Amino acid sequence: MSLHDAFARTTPFEIAFPDRARFDALVASVADEAAERGTDPAVPDAFVAFASVGAFLGEMHGEDAPRVALLQLGALTFHAVHFVRAGCPLFLLETTASRHLVAAAPLGSPVPPAQAGYVQLPQHLFWTSGVEGGAPESLDGMFWTASREGRLHVLPIVGLRPDRPGFGALSLPDAPLAHAERWVHATMRERGGDYASALPGADLDGLYAIESAGEVLKLLARFFAYVGAIASVLETAEPAAEGASGPRPSALPFTRVKAVA
Repeated sequence: MSLHDAFARTTPFEIAFPDRARFDALVASVADEAAERGTDPAVPDAFVAFASVGAFLGEMHGEDAPRVALLQLGALTFHAVHFVRAGCPLFLLETTASRHLVAAAPLGSPVPPAQAGYVQLPQHLFWTSGVEGGAPESLDGMFWTASREGRLHVLPIVGLRPDRPGFGALSLPDAPLAHAERWVHATMRERGGDYASALPGADLDGLYAIESAGEVLKLLARFFAYVGAIASVLETAEPAAEGASGPRPSALPFTRVKAVA
């Protein structure tokens, strides 16, 4: 199994919405409509009721290219809009840092480093049972968006592979951000250790499994606490050049999250 964390890979945002000018126009329309209505666009029910969002989703749904197979387009658009509004905060969690967060709760308070963002995990390190009972899928990363009311919305992305055009997502209910401190220290599985994997070869390659929403929230909360407590683990990086060895690189600048020295 080839784990990869040399650079940020192409994100689901870039795959699903390749026309950046078109998407930026949606982001501007959402901001204008939110101001007119006096509503928080970080509340999904309010977001999908915006006329600009409805028109955009109608256009996207009518297109032939199945870029977001197995994914609710509305949920992805919700997170993508807030990802762009926040300045596209893309974090690449290195393998050693990931293993550190699985093994131990970091010090610090689990406060998101931005209102919205995407944390990309090492390729093929974390696995799920798949979407709708399908084959195991590698977890690419997680979008998060926090509302003014303190609700955290998370969208884990799975099955992002170069040999197919689409990807999938796991549906998670929103949760109170005030509970993040509990998630950092909680045991999420009733039986067995959190993140333990029964996938063939998992022991040999040190792979992890995500079996519940609680494990997603725990990993994300530990990431929040880790980057908030230890500034030295963050390293600003530029996109890798096209043609670099490995998976296709993202065109977005990113922040590398390293292990404690």
